[in-house]
Amino acid sequence: MADRVLGKTGRIVGPVVEAREVVDVEMLELVFVGDERLVGEVVRVKGDTAWIQVYEDTTGLRPGAPVFGRGEPLSVELGPGLIGSIYDGVQRPLDVLRAQTGDFICKGVHAGALDRDRKWEFRPLAEAGQELAPGAIIGTVKETEVIEHSILVPPGKRGKLLDIVGPGRYSVEDVIGRIAGGGEESDLRLYHRWPVRRGRPIARRLAHKMPLITGQRVLDTLFPIAKGGVVVVPGGFGTGKTMIQHALAKWCDADIVVYIGCGERGNEMTEVLLDFPRLTDPRTGRYLMERTILIANTSNMPVAAREASVYTGITMAEYYRDMGYHVAVMADSTSRWAEALRELSGRMEEMPADEGFPAYLPTRLAEFYERAGMVETLSGKEGSISTIGAVSPPGGDFSEPVTQHTKRFVRAFWALDKQLANARHFPAVSWLESYSEYTGDVAEWWGEKTNGEWVELRSAIISVMQREGRLERVVKLVGADVLPDSQRLILEVAGMFKDAFLQQNAYDEVDAFCVAEKQYRMLRIIVAFYRLAAEAIKKGATLVGIKKLKVVREIMQMKYAYTNEEAEKLDQLEKKLEESIHEIGSIFG
Repeated sequence: MADRVLGKTGRIVGPVVEAREVVDVEMLELVFVGDERLVGEVVRVKGDTAWIQVYEDTTGLRPGAPVFGRGEPLSVELGPGLIGSIYDGVQRPLDVLRAQTGDFICKGVHAGALDRDRKWEFRPLAEAGQELAPGAIIGTVKETEVIEHSILVPPGKRGKLLDIVGPGRYSVEDVIGRIAGGGEESDLRLYHRWPVRRGRPIARRLAHKMPLITGQRVLDTLFPIAKGGVVVVPGGFGTGKTMIQHALAKWCDADIVVYIGCGERGNEMTEVLLDFPRLTDPRTGRYLMERTILIANTSNMPVAAREASVYTGITMAEYYRDMGYHVAVMADSTSRWAEALRELSGRMEEMPADEGFPAYLPTRLAEFYERAGMVETLSGKEGSISTIGAVSPPGGDFSEPVTQHTKRFVRAFWALDKQLANARHFPAVSWLESYSEYTGDVAEWWGEKTNGEWVELRSAIISVMQREGRLERVVKLVGADVLPDSQRLILEVAGMFKDAFLQQNAYDEVDAFCVAEKQYRMLRIIVAFYRLAAEAIKKGATLVGIKKLKVVREIMQMKYAYTNEEAEKLDQLEKKLEESIHEIGSIFG
């Protein structure tokens, strides 16, 4: 599409540029500023003046420079080749930019998001003469060894398929078919463009039923998230927000992962960029990048592009959802994104709200998180987007605006605790501050896996942890020795649950990931220990004698001693526990 001259630059305030004497401009239109053609987006129009949010460094830009309009909103290219790629916030491929400019991105450098030279093996599924609706699948491409890419009729297009190519190798620019509808003919290619700020259409939303299994026991058992759900992970510096998102990206049972490094420190994002290409996917045994898209927009990159990066990521996630895949979006972190909103709002001299954030911060958060969900796609398939957003509250203060506003739009809250992190307890998820409203949604699924016991076992251990929290206040005042054995047992079981269940070693081959069946059996053993020990104490047994049992030490080591494939062997450990405590209880019975 040919660019047209919209006007010329006036005042320049960092990444915000005023364009004057503009004609025929639209809100959110994609524009190019100056002779270097810096990428930008129109964010406000008043009379013949437009305010442009520029996604590149504006150093050296002078008033009077031309502004060019594209006549379309900021959009991304959607087609084969997205998987395994690393983009910046406006979908420029970083490997291509590095080949052009070196390690530092120069201003005004442009590159297509998809490789125009690469050929893809296309297999047609539609036939000439067939009536096609938006979202219909016209063929497939083997994008990676684990992802079959469906070529879709772009939303908004429908009609009769006039012709379609046969099986063969084609580039994304090759015309593979023509469709006629609405009085016009359109070419079909392996890719199409879509505006990042507009959600892709769906047939209908579906209820949440399946959990997103993360392999992290504290999350799956205590605070589960459903596929299509949204969760926020707030935590202060050093509590492990990035590490928990890395673990989820590697271990969760989503088909595709979109990882958005939004405003994070360069060293953290470098670790992601270096580690992910080498990681082995535990589900397939192949490289994890064969089902991953990375968006790198670090804190030293233009702040305006940080604001666009989350929309770029969620749009690509929606594209794969429309093919019937379950997609997990990791946004790390939405606090940096909100800070970008605050800076841009200040540059445009808007009225600030809490802590300087713009008054429309809640609206923007809602617009982002509502694009998640379990849906029926236009092609009749089921797909989902699960969004996990990290929040970095200053000083770990959860009452700050970003955390508080985010809580209004999510149904799960995984609060990270500084004290747990300092004690080397990872994941450092607080079992007192965290919650999940998806428990009822996934209870049926867990019930089928656990003979209907999951809800009861989960309630029992949560009750123990809550009672332990109350007893801890007493212990701090008078010490644990003054408590009766029945109450000291609660402290003992809570400690066992923390060390043997909640704490998980990401570097241990056995403990890094825990399947649902093993989680259930481990939880059942700990609850059984509590109930059997409480009964034995009632009969006269002492807590000291119970703690000396050999089976107690085996319970503390069960997460390492039994692999996921050996989960059924935990039933033998539970039987041994019953026999040991019944034996000590019979002495006093």
